[in-house]
Amino acid sequence: MASATESVHQPRVKGPEEKLKVVVIGAGLGGLAAAMAMYYAGYEVVVYEKIKKFLPLGDSLGVGENALRLLTRWGVRDKLIAIGNKSPVMHIRRWDTGEIIATQRLMDMAGYIGHRAQYHASFLSRVEELGVPVHMGTAVATFDEYAPSVTLETGEVVHCDLVIGADGIKSRTRELVLGFEDKPKSSGYACYRAYTEGDRIRDHPDAGVLVNRDQMNIWIGKDLHIVQNTCRNGGDFNWIITHKDDDDIAESWSQPGKVEDAVALVEEWDPTIVEAMRLTPSCLDWKIVYREPLPTWISKSGKVVLLGDSAHPHLPTSAQGASQAVEDAATLAICLELAGRDNIRLATLTYERLRYARVLKTQKTGEDTRRRWHNALRDLDAGREVDPESVKMQWIYALDAEADTRARFAAVSAQIKAELAANNDVPILPMSLLGDDKFDVPSISDERKREVAQMAKDMFDSWESSGAQVYKGKKRVRSEEAGAGLGSAAVAAPIEPAGVAIAAVGA
Repeated sequence: MASATESVHQPRVKGPEEKLKVVVIGAGLGGLAAAMAMYYAGYEVVVYEKIKKFLPLGDSLGVGENALRLLTRWGVRDKLIAIGNKSPVMHIRRWDTGEIIATQRLMDMAGYIGHRAQYHASFLSRVEELGVPVHMGTAVATFDEYAPSVTLETGEVVHCDLVIGADGIKSRTRELVLGFEDKPKSSGYACYRAYTEGDRIRDHPDAGVLVNRDQMNIWIGKDLHIVQNTCRNGGDFNWIITHKDDDDIAESWSQPGKVEDAVALVEEWDPTIVEAMRLTPSCLDWKIVYREPLPTWISKSGKVVLLGDSAHPHLPTSAQGASQAVEDAATLAICLELAGRDNIRLATLTYERLRYARVLKTQKTGEDTRRRWHNALRDLDAGREVDPESVKMQWIYALDAEADTRARFAAVSAQIKAELAANNDVPILPMSLLGDDKFDVPSISDERKREVAQMAKDMFDSWESSGAQVYKGKKRVRSEEAGAGLGSAAVAAPIEPAGVAIAAVGA
């Protein structure tokens, strides 16, 4: 993997005439990534976070190869590898029997999967090692985008050269950038999310197989799917159910849920995962909301900029929300460096232009994946088996955001300067420059699909030859009565487990 060959960068040295002071609002993953990127660019950076103390909430989080190469350069790689899922593959399974429909190389989609709180602690630890101040329990009351400055709730005014709003899905900075409150809409879905120690389920005759090594499994059914992840060689275990829910659109990562309510949704599903869920002591209930793509991430002065979830929240099925925030941070730091201290607005507008189209694609993959998983087993109504190609997660190409920014900055920034000169200094919104394919899911060539499929097969064969036993599901008898309302085709004889259907990573 390319990231493994990267070395930790040295921070670039800048003189007083080049050095910027950057204020980051929010100490989540995106804000901490921004802090690291700005530090290595040679800037003075300070982080303000309204929460007094982060609680160990959440579940699994993916760090893709695109983000990992950047985090390697910023000195975080070893921390993440130590706590992340090291399985080379993930399995997509039938809802009822757990039979494997498709197997994919994990790094091509979500990369290393770890517990969100543990990954966040690793980011925070690295920022503290670098000596970047992180002020917890310190909320921002007001902004002055032209000074620029922020006024804290204590009354202190902090002057700077740039404000980065990395304050998440409930971003207050976003309201300043847009000039209005961006209210969320119901997505029609919610997640129950849970995490527990692997020892809680290790001795169960059905569920114990899920914690005998690092692994990731996804069960798909009608209008619902379950994602299960195991880390630290079975030491950590989590699951997520995504299901239809129109009741509430409150945005919260910490709303308590009831495990029994989650289990009730999947009573007839594969007992291997259902029994593991029963043994989980608690869960969170997260209502997934939707926001239309923002018209801009940049304030009128160009000196307040949005990053990560505050600019472009992703669905969990994209497996790219955190990774795209890391890409944002790297791109913004390089743009500031290449534009120079006197051209901050040009830097931020170029950052937005460089990132906007890619983020639309990664957001779209999450919507597309959920749609395909929740509809895949409808094929059974017509007597068809599920095509492994139809359930694959989409492949997000492993962009090197720093190299890409350096390669394209001159041309894109020159275009923006020309547009501003021709349009009375009013920037053109990035969405208006995109083509009819702006919402299309990315695609790769058939040749690349075959290459990736072979990589996945080689990795799986190596894994299994080392002695790892893979849970492949149970025998099933499908009848008119089977399916708990999910639809089925009549088959008289039991069907052997499908084994491993290695599937090329999708387009």
